[in-house]
Amino acid sequence: MNDTIALLKKHRSIRKFKDKPLGKSMVEQIISAGQAASTSSNVQAFSVVAITDTERKGILSELAGNQAYIRECPVFLVWCADLHRLKYSAERHRPGQDSYEDVTENFIIATVDTALAAQNAAVAAESLGLGIVYIGGIRNRIAEVAELLELPDLVYPVFGMCLGYPDQEPGLRPRLPVSAVLHWDEYDTDKTEAQVEIYDKTMTEYLRERTGGQKDTPWSELMAEKLTQPARLHMREFLQKRGFELK
Repeated sequence: MNDTIALLKKHRSIRKFKDKPLGKSMVEQIISAGQAASTSSNVQAFSVVAITDTERKGILSELAGNQAYIRECPVFLVWCADLHRLKYSAERHRPGQDSYEDVTENFIIATVDTALAAQNAAVAAESLGLGIVYIGGIRNRIAEVAELLELPDLVYPVFGMCLGYPDQEPGLRPRLPVSAVLHWDEYDTDKTEAQVEIYDKTMTEYLRERTGGQKDTPWSELMAEKLTQPARLHMREFLQKRGFELK
């Protein structure tokens, strides 16, 4: 254990923030730390839109399912997978030549690049005493989010991130046992059920304590509920309209 690992293991999602502004230089340093993350072939296929305007945050809050902390945080970051720059580069240096910025592989690269950079930025923010929470809800009405932010084709919002000084002290949510996610040399399917049962007991106890006995649903049951409900089925059509052919 060292300071870096200790910081990583203390991560909590923060949904209540102090009414304290963040300086632009601090936000720039956090994004700069995000840029230092690994990126496939140095394509750096992501962009970030930082929202501080109260009205815009209010609109984004509504589009994301009326999540109040989007309005309340001093800075809301929208992390976007961005292949627009790559297409520009291809047109600049290979005019008239076929390019493949819209294929599935590049879509995956851009999405992964975005996630890696965002997590670097999240750790940087927490090292400065700030708190964050990821917001997947911006994909609920993603076309309206893209229009609000004036995103060009081949750019899509992957998720949002609330950023600010924490005004709450939530507990640490238990994760799956390391042995449930770490396999040596080959994937071991035999241990899956046993590890899920162990985690179900852990999460049941955690929820019971956190909610004063009002909730104790096992993790696997929550996942079953999640996976048997349709979610954001509009995403493929949206991406194709934005220039991602996914072929």
